[in-house]
Amino acid sequence: MWNPIETAPSGRNLELAVIDSDGVHALVFPCEKAPVGWKNAVTGARVDIRPTHWRVWDPIAEECRGDSLQNRS
Repeated sequence: MWNPIETAPSGRNLELAVIDSDGVHALVFPCEKAPVGWKNAVTGARVDIRPTHWRVWDPIAEECRGDSLQNRS
């Protein structure tokens, strides 16, 4: 289940959703809330995005990453 980005916790691997000119998309890598913005939870690199929704990263669902929000619950 997706949650509003305003409720995203710190210190957890999260799956983020973003809206761009092509629609709504889930990122294909886990992110972590940083003191300012977001970072890639694997590499630690800053991620310049403005996510709209989040959910706990599920490594088991790896093969589904990148599907649109409309296709996933």
